[in-house]
Amino acid sequence: MKFLKLIALLFIVQQASAQTTIIKKDMIIKNMIDEVSEKNIEASVRKLVSFGTRHTLSDTLSKTSGIGAARNWLKSEFEKYSKESGGRLKVEFDTFVQPADGRRVTKDATLKNVIAILPGTDPTDNRVFIVSGHYDSRASGANDATSAAPGAVDDASGTAVSLELARVMSKQKYNATIIFVAVVGEEQGLYGAAHLAKRAKAEGWNVVAMITNDIVGNTYGGETNLKDNRSVRVFSEGVPVVETKEQGALRISIGAENDGPAREFARYVKEVAERYVDQLDVKMIYRRDRYLRGGDHTAFSQEGFAAVRFTEMNENFDRQHQDVRVEKGREYGDLPDFADYTYIQKVGRMNLAVLANIAKAPAEPLNVGIVTSDLTNNTTLKWEAPKSTKPAGYYILMRETVSPYWEKKIFVTETQVTLPYSKDNYFFGLQSVDAEGHESAIIFPKPMR
Repeated sequence: MKFLKLIALLFIVQQASAQTTIIKKDMIIKNMIDEVSEKNIEASVRKLVSFGTRHTLSDTLSKTSGIGAARNWLKSEFEKYSKESGGRLKVEFDTFVQPADGRRVTKDATLKNVIAILPGTDPTDNRVFIVSGHYDSRASGANDATSAAPGAVDDASGTAVSLELARVMSKQKYNATIIFVAVVGEEQGLYGAAHLAKRAKAEGWNVVAMITNDIVGNTYGGETNLKDNRSVRVFSEGVPVVETKEQGALRISIGAENDGPAREFARYVKEVAERYVDQLDVKMIYRRDRYLRGGDHTAFSQEGFAAVRFTEMNENFDRQHQDVRVEKGREYGDLPDFADYTYIQKVGRMNLAVLANIAKAPAEPLNVGIVTSDLTNNTTLKWEAPKSTKPAGYYILMRETVSPYWEKKIFVTETQVTLPYSKDNYFFGLQSVDAEGHESAIIFPKPMR
């Protein structure tokens, strides 16, 4: 009885204007969020800029300049955090040979992602969550491997987020595994991310979600003169790029074009990040990436993983892929003095809230379906408990078909529930939840007999 009262207390929900919010916060997560340091993030960005250029094909032998010096420094930083975590953080180079492509890779090159793996503590839970930024940079010329390419915002900002998350999060324990990555070769064609995604697929990693932080340090919109230090865009695909013909036919028949795994994860990001981070407005963008553009999450999408991109609200193109110069009194170049480090800190805190909450949560429910054996205005949902740690219960999520966000969360403990709402008029989702309120990824149900 005492346990049921505790559950009832923890699972109080309130209806906001556009988003459901949990009243009770996990104080361990809140304390970790507070620990994310603007000073550390700025120091990491300026250190990466100090290597002159981090072009993928730049010098690999120098200890002070080029891509080689940058990756060695990143590895040493992750290793420092590993020592602070008692050795639980496993650091390695993810090394591969990228053949010349006749376009942006002019010769065969040995490339290295830098990864730090924080294994989950539940041996029955094989979930993996990946967070990345790309540490390579470029100047105006895509193949210019020698000119200064500071890359402060694109993408030392995202790389600094990965570093700071590893520093803070590796001190705590999670059910699932979290992998912090500094990716190479993004500017040459997403090569580092593509290699890691293929490795994850080949080795059978259960990657539930992947986040790339790419261009998350600018708050001034250049030619638009807009200033926005509270909004962060989350790009996600609605229809998985790997969808089969049969899956497409099912999607059309149930109207699920806006409910692919990446889009559900974007909804999760908005709810949890805004729960924990003040003065944050998560903008869900219904595209895989910006107009005609791509990022490292794309490589994971192409391998069938749910992947999203975090990006500042207004990009400043005077700072992006530009030779450092002054023309007619206008300064160009991705220099560190133009980055907003308080904003990058906020993005880091947003990442941490989402990753900590989902990695502490039980695994998602299995075989989730809507029973269609009878025509009825009720909706019956049926599912199975995850095979790892048993949840305290489940949230049934509901929204009207025109709503971008889940509007209702109904806590239940059984694995089959009939609701007095029509599946014709509402969308439904399901997630596992533990006694502390940590929710799993959201599963969109399939029809079942």
